[in-house]
Formats: sequence, structure tokens, C-alpha cells
Amino acid sequence: MLGSMTPTQKPAPAATRPLNVAIVPDSFKGSARASEVAAALAGGFAKGAASRKRDVEITAVPFADGGEGTLEALIDAWGTEAISVQTTDALGRPVASRLGLSADGKIAVVEAAEAAGLPQVSDVERRPLEATTYGLGALVSRALELGVSQIILCLGGSATTDGGTGLLAALGASFLDADGAKLPAGGGALQNLASIDVSGLDPRAANVQWQIACDVTNPLLGAKGAAAVFGPQKGASQEQVQLLNAGLARLADVLEADTGRKLREQPGMGAAGGLAISLGSYYQVDLVPGWDLVAQVLGAHDILEGADLVLTGEGRLDSQSLDGKVVSGVLQAAGENAEVIVVAGSVDLTDEQLEESGILAAYSIAPGPATLAELSAQTLSLVERTAFSVARTYLR
Repeated sequence: MLGSMTPTQKPAPAATRPLNVAIVPDSFKGSARASEVAAALAGGFAKGAASRKRDVEITAVPFADGGEGTLEALIDAWGTEAISVQTTDALGRPVASRLGLSADGKIAVVEAAEAAGLPQVSDVERRPLEATTYGLGALVSRALELGVSQIILCLGGSATTDGGTGLLAALGASFLDADGAKLPAGGGALQNLASIDVSGLDPRAANVQWQIACDVTNPLLGAKGAAAVFGPQKGASQEQVQLLNAGLARLADVLEADTGRKLREQPGMGAAGGLAISLGSYYQVDLVPGWDLVAQVLGAHDILEGADLVLTGEGRLDSQSLDGKVVSGVLQAAGENAEVIVVAGSVDLTDEQLEESGILAAYSIAPGPATLAELSAQTLSLVERTAFSVARTYLR
């Protein structure tokens, strides 16, 4: 016999398990580290859930896409401190740079932007023909001195288009013209390359596992290559773009003749001004999508696959976010039943793009008209407040 209820009685709510929430944001470049953003998202969402009287289990993992910010994301996850190294920037000026080391001392992470980055040379007129990756050599050498067995080299944010010749030169190689003279630093001189002397290469570099984190799929040469696509961002005129492309083509020819490895068409070889091609011609390197590499190191796939809701974020959500960046990786790795919400400094995607991407919703942290400087100064409080609103809206 079915029981009856008086008008004042309510059915008891069905027992539900806590909502499993995974928080995996990128940094908000220039404003907040990924670890800070993750903490702000977690704190805001937890407060919103509490106000709705909902039980949630939150797992927060600071993330990165293999470019700038990857070093910080990894050392935050490892619980280690960055190691300072004196080296030179892309124009050969002294600069203090950093490398990261895993807790067990076996993995070093090196960012191209730390010693060959655009921000470091933003105080002077850009010199795209002379910019060099030579300064990265000191970071790699320090990692080798520490006895690591694996080096993660993060591409992205570089001021260079030298095909990684500067880095290899710092490790002991010589790039020579037809008269046997060393070429000047930078991609502008590579069209005069005749031969490469590798007799002085540091033998320790051959004994580590090289993983190269890359967040683009551009080849080395051509209309979608390193010089054509990224050269103008580094200050190159159209004439200089042609010179740089010719130099990279010549470098590829000499490398192929010397090693037999044909890498110019490999997706990702155009990243960071072709940085990986010289290294990959003489050492075994594994070129990996940056987001996937970071996910492997941090075990993020398991976290995402078990989530009911994934909260991610970055400084600017636009079409590039859907092509190799953290947001695109989150969408790929999230479980079939997980919904993905993005919190960003600005949102520049149409409704159609959001729907096609699989993003449930995207929120800008901007409370109203504001300058970038004003938003940057309040980034973390705005992220937390937005996450609170997300939870209030989502948890009905």
C-alpha cells in the first residue's frame, strides 16, 4: 500500500555522492601563476558550493601548455624551488634565468623563454636576424651538472629564429661558413652555413632523455613555418622573414647531409624559431604536445577522467586556445560525462565556437570596463569571485 503525504510533508532528498570537481588552469600570463589561479578557483568554487549546501570534492592541479609558465607549473606541483643560473638573453646580454628540478632530482625543466624570450629584450629595438638561443646552453649545462636523466625543454615565447644553432653552439658545436670561419650568432647568418663541426659537443647531452614540449604544429619552413608565421611577432620585416626562411632551409640541408635525419616537415619543428631541429638532428628527442607532456608528468589524465565538472582557465580564451593550449587539452582529456567550464581574463569566442568546442560555458573575470593593468592588479580576487558565481549557477 502506498503511503500518503500531507501538504506540509516533503520527500526526503535522495542520497547523492559529492560532485567531483577537477581544477586545471593555465597561468594568467603576466598576472598570476597557474598555482595561484588554481587556488583562487578552488577557493571560490568551494565557497559557492557551501552556500548551496552541496558537497564537492575538489582536486586542483596548476597546469601549462609547454610554453611560458610550464616551469612554474611543474615546480609548484613538485614542491621544489627554481634554480637560478647566470646566462645571456637573446641579444647576448647578461641575465639571471631559472631551471626547474623534480623532487627526486631526475628531471630538469628548461624554458626557452627563460634565456631567449621576447620579454627580456622588450627594452630595445628587436633584432630578429641576430637573436640567438645561445643562452639556453648555460641552463642545459647546469642541468647536466646536476646529473639529471631527463630534460624537458619547453618551447614558446622565444625572440629567436636560429634553428637552435645557438643552443647547440653553447654545447660545443661550431657552425662554419665556406672558409671554415664561425658564423655570427642568429638566424640571419645561416644562409652562409657550409658545415657543422660537432667534435666538441658535450657528451653528457647524449645520455639524457630529451622531451621537447611544443604547443604548435607548424613545420620548419614555408608559409606556415617558423619565419613566416612567428617572425613578424619577433620584429622581422617581410624581407627579413625571407632571409630567415632561407637560412633555416640551408640549415636543414646541412643537418640532413650530416646526420641523415629529415626533420623539416615534422609538425612542431617550426616552434620557437625552429629551436628543436639542430638538437633533434644530433640527439634522440621526443617532440610532444606541451599539454600532453605536462599531463603525463602530473598524472592529470586520471584526475580529468574521473571528474564530473572540470574548471579551467587562462588569460585570454580565443581560437588559439582550442589548438594545442591547455583548454584544448582539457577538452580532449576530460571524461565523457564531464562538463567543462572556462574562466578567463577575456573571452573572444563566438557562441558557435563555444558550442562546437564542447565548452559548457565561459566566464570573463572582468566586472565591467577596465584596463588590462586594472584587471591584472585584481586577477586573483576576480578569479575567486567568478568561481563563486560559477558554483552558485552550476550547483542548483
